[in-house]
Amino acid sequence: MAKADGEIVIKKYANRRLYNTGTSTYVTLEDLAKMVKKGEDFIVQDAKSGEDITHSVLTQIIFEQESKTGNTLLPISFLRQLISYYGDQMQMVVPSFLEHSMKAFTEQQTQMREQMTKAFGDHPLSKNLQMPIQLMEEQVKRNTEMFQQAMQMFSPFLGGQQPAKETRKAEAKDIDELKEQLRSLQSKLDNL
Repeated sequence: MAKADGEIVIKKYANRRLYNTGTSTYVTLEDLAKMVKKGEDFIVQDAKSGEDITHSVLTQIIFEQESKTGNTLLPISFLRQLISYYGDQMQMVVPSFLEHSMKAFTEQQTQMREQMTKAFGDHPLSKNLQMPIQLMEEQVKRNTEMFQQAMQMFSPFLGGQQPAKETRKAEAKDIDELKEQLRSLQSKLDNL
């Protein structure tokens, strides 16, 4: 069976070797990481039991990527926060929230790239990575703040304390400021 529903099947053997049934070749975790970056769908099955072990293999790829490069993608504060949700009532909400957040982030990244291309084209400024990096850092900061605020909103339903009225007002003000900053950035990009 080479494919299941359009997905490539990777078999993982007891000796930890991975076999791509679509190409009839052995592959490495690095090869699977490249496939993910190309947008290729695959599932990983235990060769003996047929169990779907895709999640654990993808987690292993993330672990390898985080440990072999000096540029970690997952900050310690995020990892601590994520670990704290295991066994918590929030555990059921977090995967869906993270999936939607990553989808929104990817869409925003695509839009930003398109706007940069429209604004600068082949202009030398477009080759200067500092401005896009700053825009991305700001977006990441806003997404992180939104994630924290969203998690706080669930706390009243899960036994947490209802935020004080002043805190809610401050959060609403922060969100309004973020929206205004985003509008300002959009306006600046449009003018360029």
